[in-house]
Amino acid sequence: MQRDHFPLMHYLTILFFVLSISSLATAQQTQSYISRGSSLTPTKTSSWLSKSGLYAFGFYQRGNGYSVGVFLAGIPEKTVVWTANRNVPPVSGNATLLLTDADVRLVLQTEQDQDTDIADISQTASYASMLDTGNFVLYNSDGDIIWQSFAYPTDNLLPTQILPAPNELFSSLSLTDQSTGIFFLRMQRDGNLVLYPIGNPIPEYAYWQSETYDMGDKGSLNLDLDGRLYILNATGFTSKNLTHECLEDREPYIC
Repeated sequence: MQRDHFPLMHYLTILFFVLSISSLATAQQTQSYISRGSSLTPTKTSSWLSKSGLYAFGFYQRGNGYSVGVFLAGIPEKTVVWTANRNVPPVSGNATLLLTDADVRLVLQTEQDQDTDIADISQTASYASMLDTGNFVLYNSDGDIIWQSFAYPTDNLLPTQILPAPNELFSSLSLTDQSTGIFFLRMQRDGNLVLYPIGNPIPEYAYWQSETYDMGDKGSLNLDLDGRLYILNATGFTSKNLTHECLEDREPYIC
């Protein structure tokens, strides 16, 4: 049963990236290439920037240690928008993030000589790039994408990013702890976008739902550069404009 007293946009503030920065992102896939053998450390060169400097991929401080992710580097507040291995404890300042030169993998090396793969890839990567869209990408020797952070969203949906069925977004514990929180948003195969508490993914416990049904597994949640959040159906038509719905219904809630 839908609980109307929990408005959609109230919970989207937990799950989604602040829409006001969407105008800063560019629709063009401008690139900054990262070659094999490149590395990062938390206390020296800690991140790889996108071409405009808006986004960065690398280490960010998390508690008393460091985690790896994508964050906004072009504003004073370092806002994390994607985290690798989000439920793994932070590492120390002696860790190294490396795009290896031999088998070419993206790995996190710790002082215990343990390598953790950041990207699960079946092909050899030739180079990487931090795009101005906030997407971190690995390419093969033909220039084809073999892995991208956009395909593995955590708690945010960035402008131009798509959440296809049956993918999910999981809230973070807090603004400073990106571990998995207590809510998740699922783009279901029936076309319905539903917000659940973790552990109770059944309709009776849903906090909110879009009530867009019968779209099959081709439905998707989309966020445009202008901040418009909407659901597309299998034929590519807008099934529901969620931002418009919220703006029309400001009372008694402020979206």
